[in-house]
Amino acid sequence: MILIYDINTEDNDGKRRLVKIMKTSRKYLSHVQKSVFEGDITEGQISLLKKEIMAIVNMKKDFVIIYSLRDGVKLNREILTDTPDPTDNFL
Repeated sequence: MILIYDINTEDNDGKRRLVKIMKTSRKYLSHVQKSVFEGDITEGQISLLKKEIMAIVNMKKDFVIIYSLRDGVKLNREILTDTPDPTDNFL
């Protein structure tokens, strides 16, 4: 799954929401770039992630997208640059 968000940070509440959303997303997914996270998680984890995010976001000011694939469908991921893969956790 891929999670992308845009949190309105025009006020201090928005700045706090941004930090909370990032920390919550990191619990379940790999931080790829700024407001982009990806990972292979279970349906149960997706439900928990959504519940936690919905408790944080401002429904009128913030924007959150989750892309998920149906069971058995594999997403092909290709990096087009020479920069290190931020999701590579192997030493």
